[in-house]
Amino acid sequence: MTMIPGLLLQTEVGTAGGALVGSTMMIVMLAIMALFVVAWWRVFVKAGQPGWAVLIPIYNLYILLKIAGKPGWWILLLLIPLVNIVIVAVVAIAVAKSFGQSAAFGLILLFLLGGIGYLLLGFGNYRYVGTAAATAR
Repeated sequence: MTMIPGLLLQTEVGTAGGALVGSTMMIVMLAIMALFVVAWWRVFVKAGQPGWAVLIPIYNLYILLKIAGKPGWWILLLLIPLVNIVIVAVVAIAVAKSFGQSAAFGLILLFLLGGIGYLLLGFGNYRYVGTAAATAR
């Protein structure tokens, strides 16, 4: 009989602790998402595109393709499994070159490391040099 109240108390404390950890993690993840949205917004503005386009799904991909100098119909290629991985890598390299960076910058920081390069492009001293640079290299 003495074990049952102890188990109930332990369950309630465990639930409260889990809720605290879960809500804290949610706040941290929302802050990280907000940081990436701001960085992407700044990348769009540096490229001469409207920053609010970041907030609209599919349209933001179209604008990113414009920044990279790729045709808009490539959005359809992003719907094909496995092909989309290659297309995202190609677009990441083209975006890096559009900002005067190397293909390695695009492949490693924009593609492989989950967009850390967009933080660098957005908050760093990088300038958009145009899509001509993306096709010239």
